Amino acid sequence: MKVWRWILLLVIVAALAAFGWHWVADDPGYVLLRLRGWRVETTLVAAVLILLVAWALLVASWRLLRWPFGAFSRRHRRLSQQRMGAGLIALIEGRHGDAERDLNRASRLDSLRGPALLAAAEAASRRGEHGRALEALNQASQSAPQAARVLRARLLRREGKPAEALALLTPESDKGTLTPGGWRELALAALAQGDIRRAREALDPLQKSGALGSRAYAALEASVLTATINAAPDGASLNTLWSQLPKAQRRVPAVIDAYARRAASFGLTLPAMDEVESALRREWSPLLIETYGTLAGDDIEARLRRAESWLDAHPNDANLLLTLGRMCVRLKLWGKARQHLERSLALTPSMAAWEALGDTFAGQGDAEQAQRCYRNALAFGRGGVITPLAQRAQAGQPDTQPIAIEERDQHGVPRLRG
Repeated sequence: MKVWRWILLLVIVAALAAFGWHWVADDPGYVLLRLRGWRVETTLVAAVLILLVAWALLVASWRLLRWPFGAFSRRHRRLSQQRMGAGLIALIEGRHGDAERDLNRASRLDSLRGPALLAAAEAASRRGEHGRALEALNQASQSAPQAARVLRARLLRREGKPAEALALLTPESDKGTLTPGGWRELALAALAQGDIRRAREALDPLQKSGALGSRAYAALEASVLTATINAAPDGASLNTLWSQLPKAQRRVPAVIDAYARRAASFGLTLPAMDEVESALRREWSPLLIETYGTLAGDDIEARLRRAESWLDAHPNDANLLLTLGRMCVRLKLWGKARQHLERSLALTPSMAAWEALGDTFAGQGDAEQAQRCYRNALAFGRGGVITPLAQRAQAGQPDTQPIAIEERDQHGVPRLRG
């Protein structure tokens, strides 16, 4: 298709040239120049061509004269670009000293000054040279003020100074002129400082910008909402806050977990249970099933029966088995508790499961095995060596291998796991 376009263009140019030549041939014009006895006569077309040739010669001569002087600047530009690339590679590879040196040299070129100094500040910060990092940011603020402000706030937050980072970003946030990176740093600094209101205010512009991916934004949103819920002073304020949250936010498992635990701490166990059970009916969540077993309440037997009914659909869920074991411990059903907890440990070992199994042995009066389980819980949390239980405690242990269950797609067709 492009070839035909070029052919059509050439035909149009040839036609215009032909008509133009006939038009000029009829009357080529007349130009007369007289200067101090000199007399030049020519046609208008020839005069235009002479001027164009003279202009081309002047431009070529000027470039030839400038070439020796521009060779040094071209070499400087080329070296600066190479140092910029080498510095960024060194920064990614963790060679922060080399990165800072190359980036500072690359900043001598005006077009690279801002990016190079920002990267040099990041390299200095990773080396622990906070003074050098701030000095580089002071220079970078002349070329890239907004980026330098965001990076300065990030460095302050890393140093454990969220109040200073928040004070640095607050004026721009009040004007609504923060960049997406600035809104993110504002939210994180406000969370660290305990200013929940500003952290929530940063979510809306950050979501509209689309700068963060869906997973990163969801994690930040969950952190902010969890902190907001945990800051509720009483049950009434908590219920008011929960009712004002959008429906999508009230379906995030981490947010539901925070609400349920906070509501239970105020004695609102029934609303907490309702939210957890509703969420589990919508979508299975290992986090919420663990929350379901830790909440206080007098209906522990009813909750145990309900949780046991979920075991048919999720026989290999270690969190569900841990929850069942904890409930059985609270009801002093030692045999069932041990069965669930040993199976949970066989599927996915955890510190909580070892601790609950220790409570089981303690309830049965086996202090030696209880102490061994508690030591294993501490060792697991610290990354230590787990001590196997005594053989006499393993007698009659049920099969702890994962149970194969049938999975079907949305059309009801069976499919293989994975």
